[in-house]
Amino acid sequence: MCIFTIYFTNVRHFIYLFLLIFIFSCGKKRKDLATNSQERPKLSVVIEHAAFEDVKPAFEKEIADWQELKTVHSFLQKFQKVSPNEALSNALELRDLVLSLKDSVTPQNFKIPSFEARVNVLYNETLRLADLTLIPAINYEEVNLQVDKTLGAFSSVNSKINTLLSKKRFEDAIKVRIDYDIGIDPTKMDSISKKSIQLNDKKRLLKKGKNKQITLPKLPKFDNKKI
Repeated sequence: MCIFTIYFTNVRHFIYLFLLIFIFSCGKKRKDLATNSQERPKLSVVIEHAAFEDVKPAFEKEIADWQELKTVHSFLQKFQKVSPNEALSNALELRDLVLSLKDSVTPQNFKIPSFEARVNVLYNETLRLADLTLIPAINYEEVNLQVDKTLGAFSSVNSKINTLLSKKRFEDAIKVRIDYDIGIDPTKMDSISKKSIQLNDKKRLLKKGKNKQITLPKLPKFDNKKI
């Protein structure tokens, strides 16, 4: 009888424990369902993100043949005004397009480590955005934040293009100036020499303008003896 009582008591404790676990799990499921039902509408809300920097119109000819860059630019325009759900549905294609850009033949002007690093950062951001598609209960804020980071990374790529081409245009202008006025081979000059030439040119022009301001007409000569 005593053994039966102990057995019955243990079974009753086990049943109570099972019921508690069941009630707790049901409560958690209801909470998760409620959270998911609240997240779904927000995942469909269209968000207008900050516009990324474009390549300046003056430099468009320099990248006209870089088709991979133009394709990524065109595709990313969809992400400037997009819902989290739409962003996730296009994330894998964007990742593949940026990979094609990364593996493409880079124009000579951009074959430098600092530019390649920015393209790598862009690719890593698209990878993170693609990874969000694997999370079942993704938060809409995480998606929107990652879209912002991706657009910012592409803006950084375009900013570097503008900087490099502006520098090239400046150096080309210096080369023409040197060839025309001085006859020095610019390939044998460093940046300090070019700056020195610029500074000397500026001083020469200032001096020339200054001399013009103080130039006086010639006075007639007087014979001191006659006076």
